[in-house]
Amino acid sequence: MESIFHEKQEGSLCAQHCLNNLLQGEYFSPVELSSIAHQLDEEERMRMAEGGVTSEDYRTFLQQPSGNMDDSGFFSIQVISNALKVWGLELILFNSPEYQRLRIDPINERSFICNYKEHWFTVRKLGKQWFNLNSLLTGPELISDTYLALFLAQLQQEGYSIFVVKGDLPDCEADQLLQMIRVQQMQRPKLIGEELAQLKEQRVQEPVLEANDGLAMLDEDEEDLQRALALSRQDIDVEDEEADLRRAIQLSMQGSSRDKSQDTPQTSSTHLTSEELRKRREAYFEKQQQQRQQQDVPGQLPQPCDRPSTSSGPRGSHPAGAMSEEDMLRAAVTLSLETVRNNFKAEGKK
Repeated sequence: MESIFHEKQEGSLCAQHCLNNLLQGEYFSPVELSSIAHQLDEEERMRMAEGGVTSEDYRTFLQQPSGNMDDSGFFSIQVISNALKVWGLELILFNSPEYQRLRIDPINERSFICNYKEHWFTVRKLGKQWFNLNSLLTGPELISDTYLALFLAQLQQEGYSIFVVKGDLPDCEADQLLQMIRVQQMQRPKLIGEELAQLKEQRVQEPVLEANDGLAMLDEDEEDLQRALALSRQDIDVEDEEADLRRAIQLSMQGSSRDKSQDTPQTSSTHLTSEELRKRREAYFEKQQQQRQQQDVPGQLPQPCDRPSTSSGPRGSHPAGAMSEEDMLRAAVTLSLETVRNNFKAEGKK
């Protein structure tokens, strides 16, 4: 059906589309139809002036907007009728009682112009088949002969005014081609509004899905980052405590070495008392115990009084004869405590 001329809706120029789809070509433009409308307005003004230019009816007529066109591009039936007269075509109201009494089968006509709420469209026979050339459709819609009467009856029930186009329409390529072949339409063309709504929905949904995916990925990444930061903080806290304890033990051991070499008690501010050292040591071991309890098998009851074993878990596993880091720390603490006790004993003797 590519050979069929079909203008799609632009603004409110449905009258222009209706005429061009009927004549199967770009026969009329908005400027030409506006010229016809102005001519009709002038004829109406002259008729009103016959009753007197000072009359109330005439002054009221001048104040009213044109009934043949408006700024949106709408044109009246008078404009369409005058435009078709140029081609020797005439409009007859199909759903008038006079025409209905003739009982003419719609199939025997050549074309119809339909109007409802200022919207115009054409139904025309091309070759041996009928087509709905509504400019609101995305393409021509094939109408079977058996469905044509039902289609027109449905339009009448919906309030459409239907006009029969009488006269010889200009020749067109589609009419000549469809005289020789018949076409089949597998899928009804959609209304432009339906297609635009579908396209808009697709365009809106795709970015939303991408945004949702990105948001989900961002949430997952953020969660991973938060977990990593939390673990990092825990590791930093543990490392800080271990470092503090190591420094304390190291300072204590340095103090004991100087005590042994000088055989005098040290009162430097860098030395820790036995109570401070004991508290730090217990805090360190309690922290280690809590971490090990978190790594225990679920369901196993924790033993808060137990000290961490140097032979359990991956960090406590060492080759035979090797001391773990915790064993070394414990030995250092024991040595430092012994040194502190000896210092206290020495001071007591003095």
